[in-house]
Amino acid sequence: MVEARQVTFKAGNQIILQETSVLFEKGMFHVIMGSNGAGKSTLMRLLAGDENPSSGIIFLENKPLARFSRRELAIKRSVLSQQYNISFPHTVREIVTMGRYPYFSGRPSVKDINTISSTMQMMDVDHLANRQYHTLSGGEAQKVQMARVLAQIDPGSYGEPKVLFLDEPVSHLDIRFQYQLLEAAKKLCERNITVIAILHDINLAMTFGERIVFLKSGKLIYDLPEPGKVSAEIIKEVFDMPARIIYPGEHVPVVIF
Repeated sequence: MVEARQVTFKAGNQIILQETSVLFEKGMFHVIMGSNGAGKSTLMRLLAGDENPSSGIIFLENKPLARFSRRELAIKRSVLSQQYNISFPHTVREIVTMGRYPYFSGRPSVKDINTISSTMQMMDVDHLANRQYHTLSGGEAQKVQMARVLAQIDPGSYGEPKVLFLDEPVSHLDIRFQYQLLEAAKKLCERNITVIAILHDINLAMTFGERIVFLKSGKLIYDLPEPGKVSAEIIKEVFDMPARIIYPGEHVPVVIF
């Protein structure tokens, strides 16, 4: 679905991402992990087409990203970033409606309106529809932005495959809403949507991810198709932190620091 072939990224003389080749298969929940400065967000921006690689090529459905128009790309994928700067006053509904901009000019259609309403309900922000966005808490704002990117990829449609990029999506959420957001994202995989998420919590990654890619110092060092096989040795190498792994019954393994 999404593939990086021999991709690098440099900022001046500094190499942010070393030569990387990686394939993200369709309809799976992929997790990217690594310590701060490992190159995670850089890799995601390259995969999403928000940055151009210094060398190498990014493909979406076997087509180079460079051949997509901005509108085509906006319809094929959506991105939940870490921060959004909203300069002008907007209601929550207006923010979510922005996710539908690639689909209409002028007035939104009935389908657009229904998609906006359903994604707001999905993220439990429909009761905030008329609130000014700048009055929301960090967690509320994060859920509204998730509703926006969901509206953009239209999760109610079972048509062509699409990609959802999540860059640290649960950083401002309490435990309940962390699980709500990630569960909503994982269910999208049943609808032909590929999820690629940057997470910092290894236990959340093992609970929701179907595959974990680990970066260190701009280099892909582990690619685990079975997240449950994360070992203390891998965690030590990637994060430079000692850890223990326990196996509570038949549940997903739990990492203890």
